[in-house]
Amino acid sequence: MKHTEAIELLKQLISIPSLSKEEKGTADAIESFLKKNGVDVKRHLNNVWAVNAHFNKDKPTILLNSHHDTVKPNAGYIKNPHQAIEEDGKLFGLGSNDAGGALVSLLATFLHFYDKPGLAYNLIYGATAEEEISGANGIVSLLPLLGGIDFAIVGEPTLMQLAIAEKGVVVIDCIAHGKSGHAAREEGVNAIYKAIEDITWLKTYSFPKVSHLLGPVKMTVTIIKAGTQHNVIPDTCEFTVDVRVNENYTNEEVVEIMKKNVSCEVKPRSVRLKPSFIPESHPIVIAGKKLGLKTYGSPTISDRALMPFPSLKMGPGDSARSHTADEFIYVKEITEGIDLYINMLNELLNV
Repeated sequence: MKHTEAIELLKQLISIPSLSKEEKGTADAIESFLKKNGVDVKRHLNNVWAVNAHFNKDKPTILLNSHHDTVKPNAGYIKNPHQAIEEDGKLFGLGSNDAGGALVSLLATFLHFYDKPGLAYNLIYGATAEEEISGANGIVSLLPLLGGIDFAIVGEPTLMQLAIAEKGVVVIDCIAHGKSGHAAREEGVNAIYKAIEDITWLKTYSFPKVSHLLGPVKMTVTIIKAGTQHNVIPDTCEFTVDVRVNENYTNEEVVEIMKKNVSCEVKPRSVRLKPSFIPESHPIVIAGKKLGLKTYGSPTISDRALMPFPSLKMGPGDSARSHTADEFIYVKEITEGIDLYINMLNELLNV
């Protein structure tokens, strides 16, 4: 597969709206493209996947994964978000950077190795849905169909640097309870004041285990609601906490620490978006560092949070461009990304 074919596929994908849960059109296009390249394609819902031609169940397996859903285009767009426009070395369009560039680069990499015999690892390519909402019909629904995976390369815009760690996310709904009364009299227990005490702890507490890659666990109150009218002491105050967890804690541990230190009810919406980490001694990380790539910790979430095996996040494009108006990726980032993916895997596959 030529690099130009990957870019043309990305242009086609940009032209097809693919909001989370509405990815049928892009799934069809990816499936068709793989079939035209002689690949035996499988599909589950809007997830498209394939294994290399000489797949051997006795060998370890690498998953090459990226997503083809997008967020909604924001109001700041000047260009048509669903028109692939190439100018000044940039390819504009919704999903071009997040994560279309990585998606087609990993596809080109998979096709490069697809029919080569004697690879040290099996390869599985997975183009998945619902990443932007961590949905139930995305990577979570596909993983049980793939069999054992030893590690994954997750394609997201990282400027092709090695994101070896990624923060987990827990959203926690809290309810402080008081007792209603008339504001003019000394009665009742103001739930807002009780909430303030807990929020003060959330603001000032420092988790002792600080990551050299991801920094400290970070707790941020983002929503608060209380009261019905000006002269009634509120008996409940509800607030929401966004918690970003480093690799030194599990999400469950952070929730338990919070419960022990606040008086309010603590109700995590989910603990499934876990922090992730792959050691610098892992062969895929060593292969990347041999090529001069740098390791770092990523503050943004991806599908690797849902993977129960080691994973490395890397891909062409820049995370700072994701979800921005007139999103773009440099064309050369895609061509260079394909070459870097192939060179890294050459180290492991013994080609």
